[in-house]
Amino acid sequence: MAARDFWTIWVLCAVCAGCTRPWLIDAPPQILAPYYPNPIFVQARDPLILWENLVDVVDNYFEIASESPVRDLGGVVTEGRLETRPKIGATLLEPWHRDSPDRYSRLEATLQTVRRRAEIRVSPRDGGYWISVQVFKELEDLAMPSGATASSATFRNDSSLNRVESPIGEAETHSGWIPLGRDTALEQRIVEEIGGRFGVVVPSPNSSPMPAQAGP
Repeated sequence: MAARDFWTIWVLCAVCAGCTRPWLIDAPPQILAPYYPNPIFVQARDPLILWENLVDVVDNYFEIASESPVRDLGGVVTEGRLETRPKIGATLLEPWHRDSPDRYSRLEATLQTVRRRAEIRVSPRDGGYWISVQVFKELEDLAMPSGATASSATFRNDSSLNRVESPIGEAETHSGWIPLGRDTALEQRIVEEIGGRFGVVVPSPNSSPMPAQAGP
């Protein structure tokens, strides 16, 4: 009797499910996270205050290697440039470090060695400043995986030279590290913090991303 009741309930559930509209179709559209334009435009009267705020923001994520501040030389404002030292990605066990922007990045850094470095460019134009933030990500290039029992010859069996035929000049190549491109998630976090320092209006969550080519 119990088996008969089970099959009766199963058939009723199947019929009801077939007569209803799929809930996935009626689901509300996904709300997109705010997207900040990069470069971002900010207004500041004093270039010194602008640069101090910029350094303070970047210092929350990286150690600064070199900086060429924006200067006002007799009414002519020069461009500014800031570069950071490469920093090993923060793992799941290092929540106080902010260079890994999300859980996936922290998990990735826990399982393998990655590092990031940032380049910031400030261009005075249009009555303000265009600030470009570029964060480059690299993966450690090991001769063979850590803890592997196979010899290194298994992984390196050629002596060919690695040549770049058409360099684009965007990412600098470092020996022992494999370029992984730009980390746009961390760029967005830094740009958001810079914009907050100068009262930049937060974009609408459902607005389409502004092209990265805007500005200088």
